[in-house]
Amino acid sequence: MAFDIDKYTATSVSVAWQDLDFDEFESNPLPESTLRSLRYMCDIEYHTVCYLRDLLVTPSHKEADVSAFMTMWNREEFWHGEALAAVLGKHGVVVDFDQLKATRLKLGWKDRLDPIKQSLLGNIVGKDFIAVHMIWGAANEWSAVAAYNRLADLEGHPVLAELLRRIAKQEARHVAFYATQARERLAKSKKAQVLARFALKNAWGPVGSSVMEPEEVTHVMGHLFAGDEGLREIRKLDEHISRMPGLEGLTIVETSMKKYGVAA
Repeated sequence: MAFDIDKYTATSVSVAWQDLDFDEFESNPLPESTLRSLRYMCDIEYHTVCYLRDLLVTPSHKEADVSAFMTMWNREEFWHGEALAAVLGKHGVVVDFDQLKATRLKLGWKDRLDPIKQSLLGNIVGKDFIAVHMIWGAANEWSAVAAYNRLADLEGHPVLAELLRRIAKQEARHVAFYATQARERLAKSKKAQVLARFALKNAWGPVGSSVMEPEEVTHVMGHLFAGDEGLREIRKLDEHISRMPGLEGLTIVETSMKKYGVAA
């Protein structure tokens, strides 16, 4: 089924949380392990603008549907960060934009060179780069949906669970766009399939692993995906990816999780 970009852009809104009773967190606060995971998620949602920056110098931005989607995607992800920051604020955890900036500055030359590398790679590869961008985005968004729903189930907090499921619902629309685009573009190009398979197998990692400290990645992935149920979720993610044209048999999520001591 084709993704209706016009309907998506017309109905894109910030995630709602003002109707939720956040005072519930005062009488029923979240445990430290959950706050640590939420802080990770919050930081990565706010970091979306940097991913957008890198992609705006690639062939992706020349595609009208992709450009329109990325504009709304960036906006929605920002509001996900705002909602999570509000939850953290109720627990005395202040999300300071200077700290977010410091995280990016710690990346040093890597952060400064990323747009240049993306531009060079995108222009060398050409339009097939867009297929790689789309399947990479699909893998990330499938992971995000799973992460938010897993945390909602694990924590069971009535207010947090409702908020996380609202965020997951928006992330699912992002999946729909990325996956539709990826499937169509990969089906049309053997070269795109080879490039996407190589990129995912050799460079993909859990969302946020290129930005956050390894110990934080280990905590969050272990928190969300440890145990038999977590492993089942990990394998579902790999099944989604491996059903794409030319990507049969890939197990990038389980392989990446093992590096962080999860699903071992």
